Amino acid sequence: MTSQLKNIAVFASGNGSNFEAIATACLNNEINGARVSLLICDKHHAFALQRAKRLNIPAFEFDPKAFGSKSEYEQKILETLRAYSIDLICLAGYMRIVGSTLLEAFPKKILNIHPSLLPAFKGAMAIIEAFEFGVKVFGVTVHLIDGAIDEGTIIAQRAFEYHGDSITEVETKIHEIEHDLYPEAINSILSTI
Repeated sequence: MTSQLKNIAVFASGNGSNFEAIATACLNNEINGARVSLLICDKHHAFALQRAKRLNIPAFEFDPKAFGSKSEYEQKILETLRAYSIDLICLAGYMRIVGSTLLEAFPKKILNIHPSLLPAFKGAMAIIEAFEFGVKVFGVTVHLIDGAIDEGTIIAQRAFEYHGDSITEVETKIHEIEHDLYPEAINSILSTI
């Protein structure tokens, strides 16, 4: 008897390269016993929506401004997550702070990927801030989220040295690491749920 696949929802706001990397890793059995069942997006023109269409993954776009409150916005998303029997949420370039509605519904089941070695350089400008600070070791962190920004239990981290002067090179290396590290972290979390 085979066990049922776990359903992953990916939340994205932009390009969606991590969304596609996670979906591909599931299809290639690099993420064991799971599939990406759903994309949640908060931006109408996000390229992630085109990636979902190409991958035949259902995608839902929710405009936060169309709702009276953050709670109403997240409640609508929660209804969709429940309709797809979602087991794990993976934030992949989702540029919104997750509120209590989703945190309470998915305790210790919401992962985020961040382009720094947390707890250093939290927030949306992490790569630029690290580069401007002059660090020589950059990295990526996958962590469970809680109510604070870029905090929560760290699941995986990977670092690399860089001594050049091109932020584009740093960003490229970070994306390469993200696409490998996120599936590894997802496997680690799936083994616990």
